[in-house]
Amino acid sequence: MEAGSSVNLVLWLVFAVSFVFGAIGQKTHFCTMGAVSDIVNMGDWSRMRMWLLAIGVAILGAAALHAAGLIDLGKSIYRTPNFTWLSYLVGGFCFGIGMVLASGCGSKTLIRIGAGNLKSLVVFMVLGLVAYMTIRGVFGSFRVNVLEKAALNLPGGQDIPALLTAAGLEAKTAFMLAVLAIGGGLTAFCLLKRDFWSFDNLLGGLGTGLAVVAAWYISGHLGYLAEHPETLEEAFLTTNSGRMEALTFVAPQAYALELLLLWSDASRKLSFGIASLLGVIAGSAACALLTRNFRWEGFASVEDTASHLLGAALMGFGGVVAMGCTVGQGISGFSTLALGSIITFLAIVAGAAAMLKVQYWRLMREA
Repeated sequence: MEAGSSVNLVLWLVFAVSFVFGAIGQKTHFCTMGAVSDIVNMGDWSRMRMWLLAIGVAILGAAALHAAGLIDLGKSIYRTPNFTWLSYLVGGFCFGIGMVLASGCGSKTLIRIGAGNLKSLVVFMVLGLVAYMTIRGVFGSFRVNVLEKAALNLPGGQDIPALLTAAGLEAKTAFMLAVLAIGGGLTAFCLLKRDFWSFDNLLGGLGTGLAVVAAWYISGHLGYLAEHPETLEEAFLTTNSGRMEALTFVAPQAYALELLLLWSDASRKLSFGIASLLGVIAGSAACALLTRNFRWEGFASVEDTASHLLGAALMGFGGVVAMGCTVGQGISGFSTLALGSIITFLAIVAGAAAMLKVQYWRLMREA
């Protein structure tokens, strides 16, 4: 198969997978901010179990692909030896605060756009702009020269199996132990709760996890070239990072704006990440229209507008600094068992919980 036709195949397939992801998110109300909110405000773990089930399934699926030799998780952006611990903590915490202020994370923003939410369209534009400023603009200097300076070099890699191997375990044993303990443990934690067994909960958890696994296969196997015909080097077709990617929804929003702004520049192409976010919007829109849940929604007040603008900016900054969002690091990155992804996941939850507590305190004070 020629490189050009392979590129088209990768883009159409990731669009299709993301279409399903968007439809599932709209149907099941899969929402990571809502998952944290339900626990903080009501003690309800249903939506958190949905998120954790998606992580568990993604870990097991990605590990199966890796063990079968279909992909190499070491070639993802998450398993690098450079362990930027401060970036994971600061970026994750900022993102967690931002997703509460903006009424949802990056993926939820796209799902709401598909359902007619104009507030989320504004969030998309601000998030993408600030993310781009953090990748290559004014915030990029702070990211590189301050946050990323606080780093540890882990020659064997920062993933849990590599750390266990460095501690003395045999490599295959370490891999299987980590996968079964973390991936199997999370899956069991969710499925052993009989109250969790509803159609939407299972569809949200299993469907989201499998969508991430499918994205790994598309990017890491179908999109992999051992020797690109033009550069004669190893390549992963259409990815912005140049490495294997799965679903993530912060940097792609920045690259989508860049493509729209520089459309006449022939060097700017539709990428894996941009195709995925278009798929999420389309899938959500299709589901919303079919279920008659599509409705236009705008800002309620000046305070509502300010909250969403600030939240979008914090998500754009935090998502780039932490190298991912609730899906990018919280599921895709987590599925590689990278320690940085796990820390980012915890930082996002902590930031969201803290902001929810602040909002509750403000409500009580006003009352």
